[in-house]
Amino acid sequence: MNSCDKCGNPNIIIKKKQSGQKLCKDCFIKSTQNKVIKDIRKYKLIKKGDKILLGLSGGKDSVMLLDILNSLRKRNIIDIIAVTIDEGIHGYREEGVEIAVRNAKKLGVEHRVVKFKDYFGITLDEIIAKNTLKDGRRNACTYCGVFRRWIFNKVAREEGATKIATGHNLDDETQSIVMSYLEGNIHNLTRIGPKSEIKNKKFTIKIKPLREIPEKEIGLYVIAKELEVHFAGCPYAIESFRGEIKDFIKQLSNEHPTIMYSTLRGFDKIKTILKKEFSNKSIVMECEKCGEPSAAQLCKVCSFLESWKK
Repeated sequence: MNSCDKCGNPNIIIKKKQSGQKLCKDCFIKSTQNKVIKDIRKYKLIKKGDKILLGLSGGKDSVMLLDILNSLRKRNIIDIIAVTIDEGIHGYREEGVEIAVRNAKKLGVEHRVVKFKDYFGITLDEIIAKNTLKDGRRNACTYCGVFRRWIFNKVAREEGATKIATGHNLDDETQSIVMSYLEGNIHNLTRIGPKSEIKNKKFTIKIKPLREIPEKEIGLYVIAKELEVHFAGCPYAIESFRGEIKDFIKQLSNEHPTIMYSTLRGFDKIKTILKKEFSNKSIVMECEKCGEPSAAQLCKVCSFLESWKK
């Protein structure tokens, strides 16, 4: 019978490849929300009284995360400060920022827009124009990731946030596992998971409530709920290794629909052993220039900025 497995509604909107479950719109929305809340409890990501800094790009993942976590805010379980980072990507970031502003305003959630230019005196576009691949520069995603993490951590302290929540989904997490393994980056593997560990009082715990939700289901969720979302892809993503891994896993998933789940489950089983054997034991100090946590005298952000002055 081609009807919803939960309520019998003949208007199904999804048949999950991994389980074969068929769901109508309302049951899909409810089951997705329940799954995220269940994972929050399972991994102890949030506790009553937390103030969550939510990274709100305006894209589907962060907008869905805001929609679900706002239900906890409305029940006075948590407080939320949504933060949108404007990296300075002309023709791309402007629309995402506007959509993020409207989503936060619609829900009555406190919101800040912070810019690379204000914190570092340079935009991502200017970084890429200044440093070509021929000159040996890293890809744009490397710079962007380092600078964004620095800002989120700093703003979290400014706002008194107890957790930083990001919209990383099942696809993102699987890509990170495969990338780190193929690059031989065992240290990165030890840091992948639903919740980060604190090695310095200036770090804020990072959580990933959507870690077990496939990207396709997130896209369907925002459409089903008619949420306003920025669907455009970052123009710099084309040069990233992650993009190649994403295409590879997507191709595998067409023939093996449970491959991302099995990759995640397998990794989670061996992570404890990896952490025991390979966790970085280096002392986390404070950057002598900006005061942020660092494994060296200069943090990565300040190291990049100093190198561009030469």
